[in-house]
Amino acid sequence: MSTVGTPEDTICAIATPAGEGGIGIVRISGPHAVDIASRVVRLRSKKSFHTLASHKLHLADILFPPVPSIGGLSTSETRQSTEQIVDEGLVVYMKAPRSFTAEDVVEIHCHGSGFVLQRVSEACVAAGARLAQPGEFTKRAFLNGRLDLSQAEAVLDTIRAKSELGLKLAQRQLRGELAKQVHRLRTDLVLLLAHLEAGIDFAEEDIAFVGHDEMTVSLQETLDQIRRMLVTAETGRVLRDGVRVVIAGEPNVGKSSLLNSLLQENRAIVTDIPGTTRDFIEESIVWHGLQLTLVDTAGLRDTTDLIELEGIRRSEQAQDQADIVLHVLDAAQLAKISTGNVRLPSLIHEHLFVVNKIDLVAAASVQPLFDALRACTTCKVLAVSAQTGEGLEALKHAIRARFVEPSFEPSDGVIVTHVRHQGALERAEASLQESLVSIERGIEPEFVAVDLREAADALGEIVGAITSDEVLDHIFSEFCIGK
Repeated sequence: MSTVGTPEDTICAIATPAGEGGIGIVRISGPHAVDIASRVVRLRSKKSFHTLASHKLHLADILFPPVPSIGGLSTSETRQSTEQIVDEGLVVYMKAPRSFTAEDVVEIHCHGSGFVLQRVSEACVAAGARLAQPGEFTKRAFLNGRLDLSQAEAVLDTIRAKSELGLKLAQRQLRGELAKQVHRLRTDLVLLLAHLEAGIDFAEEDIAFVGHDEMTVSLQETLDQIRRMLVTAETGRVLRDGVRVVIAGEPNVGKSSLLNSLLQENRAIVTDIPGTTRDFIEESIVWHGLQLTLVDTAGLRDTTDLIELEGIRRSEQAQDQADIVLHVLDAAQLAKISTGNVRLPSLIHEHLFVVNKIDLVAAASVQPLFDALRACTTCKVLAVSAQTGEGLEALKHAIRARFVEPSFEPSDGVIVTHVRHQGALERAEASLQESLVSIERGIEPEFVAVDLREAADALGEIVGAITSDEVLDHIFSEFCIGK
């Protein structure tokens, strides 16, 4: 059946993940949700579905709708003879507007077999529903005023959250904390714009609805708040998406051993043979509420081996895509070099040098070695032993500190988590800067009004007050079918 339809359609979809489980849910939403559910659900209480109280679970048999008899006439006996019982389960009716979509919603809770759920979904379609498009339930919640656009995006962030900090941040956005801040800033701008335009309309009467100094102070305060929000964008991104950590370096410096030690499992093959790792190995882990994706890469060296060369190319590509690179060095090899002759590869200051195998170096030579290394680079240099575990906790804290302050809590003010939000704030910032320059130079108020309107519109895009259909389609296409 085609999924193309209108917002007036009643839609249905499986709302639980694919696979087997104890419980699965099929959700129906729309103006005919009750009528459709009444054709596929027979309550054990013998009550009519149309008389059910909202938000209460009821035991029921789930049926495939009976085939209409010839001529459109049927009796109770013929209906029962053509009914196909699919499963038994619980059903709940949520009357509009007290539902996720703000429409009439019926959820059928059955056994979590993929086949059963598919069959129940097919029964709903046979009874008159349309299969939902990706994100269509949440899109309806937005269109019906149940959520603003930033909250709708937070629904997806909550579904995809893989760490405690990411989940807490998504929940704050879902509760509307970003939206409240944006609405407040936008309201201030719209009010200021109204006063400015009123002054333009009554220019001949020489009435000033807002003073020059008052407008400048107000716009500067709004601009400062937008800039404070923009400062949080990088932290918000890593809390939402996690940090990509690439482990790089020459062969046999202990990169794979370091990966295994950080993961606390034997994920990568470790041998004394240089070039053992030919491709990158990727695993995720959560440290102190932050998700990290650790990537072990092929050793960097001159070689004629075609397979190893491809591994090195992929290693260099992975470093380009990393949030942070751990460039691993061998302490035992460095200890053989005169401290004055130590040379390190050039790295950007956000990356870390990790000196591994310090358990193989005499304690007395460790400090001079590190003094020499730190004199060669602005990057942080850390000592670890993948074998004994020494220094690994310090390394974890150093990685986290690159992106999140040690005292950070998700409740510390509004945090920007989406590139879309960041882009809108940057446009608002640019427009406000232009308006302040125009005011300072005494440019006509009509030009200032244009900049204020552009800033207000940019903020409106964040919460969906001003959004194109193309943007909406892109956002909700990222959702799963049942959400």
